[in-house]
Parts: sequence; C-alpha cells; structure tokens
Amino acid sequence: MEKKLPSSTKVVVIGGGVVGCSVAYHLAKFGYKDTILLERDQLTSGTTWHAAGLVSQLGPTAAVTKIRKYTLDLYKKLEKEVDHSAGLRLNGALSIAQNKGRWQELLRQATTAQLYDVDVRILDKNQIKKDYPIINTEEVIGGILMPGDGSADPSGVTHMLAKGARMEGAQIFEKSPVEEILIKDRKISGVKVNGQKIDCEYIVLASGMWSRQIGEKAGVSVPLYPAEHFYIITEPIENLSKTLPVIRDFDNRTYIKEDAGKILVGIFEGNSIPAWNDTNKVPEDFSFGEFQENFEHFEPYLASAIERFPILEKAGIRKFFSGPESFTPDTNTLLGEVPEIKNFFVCCGLNSIGIGSGGGVGKVTAEWLMTGHINEDIFSYDIKRFQKFHSDLGFIKNRITESLGDLYGMHWPFKQHRTSRNVKQLPHHENLKSFGACFGVSGGYERPMWFALDGEKAEYKYSYNYQSWYPSAEYETHNTMKNVGLFDLTPFSKFEIKSDKAHQELQKICTANIKKDAGKCTYTHMLNSDGGIEADLTVVSVDENHFRIISSAATRERDKHHIKKHLNKDIEIEDVTDDYCVFWFIWT
Repeated sequence: MEKKLPSSTKVVVIGGGVVGCSVAYHLAKFGYKDTILLERDQLTSGTTWHAAGLVSQLGPTAAVTKIRKYTLDLYKKLEKEVDHSAGLRLNGALSIAQNKGRWQELLRQATTAQLYDVDVRILDKNQIKKDYPIINTEEVIGGILMPGDGSADPSGVTHMLAKGARMEGAQIFEKSPVEEILIKDRKISGVKVNGQKIDCEYIVLASGMWSRQIGEKAGVSVPLYPAEHFYIITEPIENLSKTLPVIRDFDNRTYIKEDAGKILVGIFEGNSIPAWNDTNKVPEDFSFGEFQENFEHFEPYLASAIERFPILEKAGIRKFFSGPESFTPDTNTLLGEVPEIKNFFVCCGLNSIGIGSGGGVGKVTAEWLMTGHINEDIFSYDIKRFQKFHSDLGFIKNRITESLGDLYGMHWPFKQHRTSRNVKQLPHHENLKSFGACFGVSGGYERPMWFALDGEKAEYKYSYNYQSWYPSAEYETHNTMKNVGLFDLTPFSKFEIKSDKAHQELQKICTANIKKDAGKCTYTHMLNSDGGIEADLTVVSVDENHFRIISSAATRERDKHHIKKHLNKDIEIEDVTDDYCVFWFIWT
C-alpha cells in the first residue's frame, strides 16, 4: 500500500542519499519524530550509490575528527541495533610518501592522530615492503598506517540509516521530488511535492549535487558544483589479499582498495573536469547514470598506479567508471542555517567523503537545527563562511577544477588557491602590486599577505619549515616600531544600525556595556543561549542613534546573520563593508 504524504510536518529533509538519511535518523533519534524525508527518485540515487565508500577517522581539526570518529562508531553500533549490514571492512588505511614535503605532512598527521586518540603507526619503506609486497617502494620514503580505517558499503550504510530513521518514527517517501520551497516573510513555510503542499517549520537541503540549483530557485547561495570523478575496477586478481588496507599514494594522486578479489583504482587529479559544461545544470532525471569514458584523462594516473603497484600491469579492466561528485570552493562541507532564509538548513558538499563523514554531519545538523546554534568550533564547515559570489557559475566551476585535487595535493601552511582569483580587489590594488605585494584572499578580497624585498618575486615558496616571507615580516615589524606603519583594514566587515532603539538592542545582544557617546568604541562578544561565543567584534558609536559594528573579514556573513537573527524586527542592519576604505596609521 502506497504511503500518503502528510499535509504538515515539523521538518522536511530533501534528499535520500547517505547524508539525508543520517539527518532524518538523528532528528528522529533526538526527539523530532515529526520528520519526513523526500527523495525525488530512490534512496542512494545521485552520487551515494557509486561512492568508493572510504572511511577514515582523522580530520584536519579536532571537530572534524570528532565527526569522522562518531561516524564510524555509529555505523558499528547501528548495524547491531537495526540488524542491517553497513558492509564495514576495517582493514586499515596506509598513506605513503615519496618526497620530503609529503613525508613531513604525514608525520604531522601521525602526531595529530595521537593527540586525537586515533591509532596510528609510522612505517619505514622496508616495513611497508615486508607487510605489503604489492607496493613498489623504490621511491617511497615511508608511510603511516591507521589500522581502524577502511571502507563501507555505500548502499548498505544508507539503507541502514534509513531503517534506523523509520524505527525512530521518521517517514521516508521515494519518488517524491520537491517542486518548490515555500517561503513566507523570509522564513520556511512548506514545500510542494507532486502538486501537493506540505506545511513545515524547517527544511534541510541534503540534495548533494542538486543543492546549488535547488537553492538558487529559492534565492539561496549554495557554493558547490559537480566534477567528473573517475575510478576503475580490475578483473579478479589471483591470490589478492582480502585484508589489504586502503592505500593512498598522494604524490601520484591515486588510491587503491581491494574489492571482492579485484582492485579499485581511484584518482583525485589536480585538473578536474566540471560536469555538464553544455547546460551548467544537473539533469533532474540523472539518478544512477554515468558519463562517457574518458580514458585519455585517466591514463596518466593509471600509468603511475601501475608503476607503484606492478600487479596492475597484467590485470584487465572490468569497469571504467566516470560519474559526478560535487565539490565546494575549499573542499570543506556545507552545514548550518543559510543567511537568506530562516529555518533553511543545508547539509551537503561532502567532497567525496560522504560515507566517511555522513553519520557525524547528520548528527551536527540535527543538533544545530534543534538548538539554533552549535557549540563545536566548526566554522570551517559553516555555509556562512562564504558569500553569494562563491556560488556564481563563473567562480565555482573554475574553482572545482582545482579543489577536487586539493584532497590529495600538498596541504601547505598559508596555501592560496590559483583559480577564481581577483574577484574582489581593493581600489588601490595596482598600487599595492607595484610595491611588491604577494596577494592572498581574505573575506573574498585580494589582500597583501606580505611584500617582496630587494626585487624578489612576490610569490609563496611553500614549506613546513622556515617561510620565505619571514624577512619581509621582520622588516615590516621593525619599520613599524621605529618609524610608521600603515594597516589596510578595508576588507573588515562593517555593519550599521540606525534607530532610537539601537543602543537598547545592542545592550541586549552584546556582553559588554556598549558606550553610546559619539566616537567611543566598545570591544565585545555576542553569545548564544548556552553562553558560547558567536561573534567577536567592536561597536563604534557614530552618533546617539547610529552605531557601526566592525568584525573580521572572514566572518562577514556569519556575524551579520547572528545580529539580524537577534535584533528587534523593526530595526534594520545595513552591510556597508564594500562602501568604505579603512586605513590605520601607527607611528612612533
């Protein structure tokens, strides 16, 4: 018997991949039983079904590591609770290095893993060859093994989470495409599905590669776009170890894993191909589809894989896969409430690690929606780290040609992207350039990171050791202390409030006692209901009923969203960031 869609519900989750099912499970688990999930086709259709299914515990920060560790623990626990296999094969993951920079990076990862209580082992090339003889270690320096990592079955994980969601009270409807997101007074009011209206208080957009265009229809910026993503599966290989770990050869941008007696070889190349270049749109009916083979693009990486794993040389190719996978400008996930519409949450942009992070990001999203804030330091995942231009096709399509490869590229300190640059320049950009400025991006603006000395080239020479720009920083510091320094604060976020109730409202949402005498400044925090810090800024009294708020360049959208959310509805906040150039002089 076909289930009937309800006329109203508290939360609508849009998307039936691993992420959407995780969000629905956690919402219901945490008490929001009145949750429905709407999938336009079938569960896993889109990108989940063809995922390689890698799971790893270590992330770049403590919060991200917590998300990944929780994900793996959840899968282990839920398998027993709902009696459905996640297909976990935790044979470990081995990352190898063939140059000194990469070896430094892996050793730093090993230290971080120990700090976050992730089991890790450092192996020299001889140990690697002894334990994993299929690897050609001729150019290998060493590697790190994380025994608790491995892979899972994407379909098994998704259906396990869906089963858990149903057991907790959530409802899941397939063949139910959301035709329209309904908004009233800049707040979610419902959705329209197959011609039927469903009233709701919240939505969670977990639609993977469709999320950008769904958001665009509702006036919401979701900066992601799909690229063509490749792997091959060999013919069966005799005597292939079933306990082979996932092996990541970062320097050659390849990884391999054992797959039912065969080897899967995948790549994260530094020159990816945006999908659907002809239409710039993901087709609504693209569910379990694949792209045409592009062996010419894949072949150089396969050649590197054969050199590293000679066993591949005589193995036939059973399957060449090319399909879509969406990526964000910085290869970090998109979570949280969007700045444009109240109660509109996103959980998408997993950058090819959806299986390994799906459980954790679903939990975080559910908690964020239910409490209205998150107390973890997870700004690197907050969608409000981006501005509207980041989702423009010209920007995002160009950026993902690089950001896909960032996953296996060197993660140098202070690294800057090469693509989609010079979108926002300071009025005096050319002057700064003529002075030898080496530019980086902050808050969307091109800003001088340092100035070249003595005719040197104004470009980074990346390293984990002594930075090439240290002499420049030393020169600027001494010059400022002895003579004069000019600081350009133009990209700093600037908001203005004009109202006879402005001071009263600021007193409510700020921790400090806000000065209201013209020309006075107050440094303050803004908190959430749990006492967690949401904003760190300065309030300037321009006049009795006129205040200017100054915050960092990077938190422009996030801080503005928090202020607007808690201001009296009768008071308008105006973003004047781009209206003023700001210089600060220091002299002795």
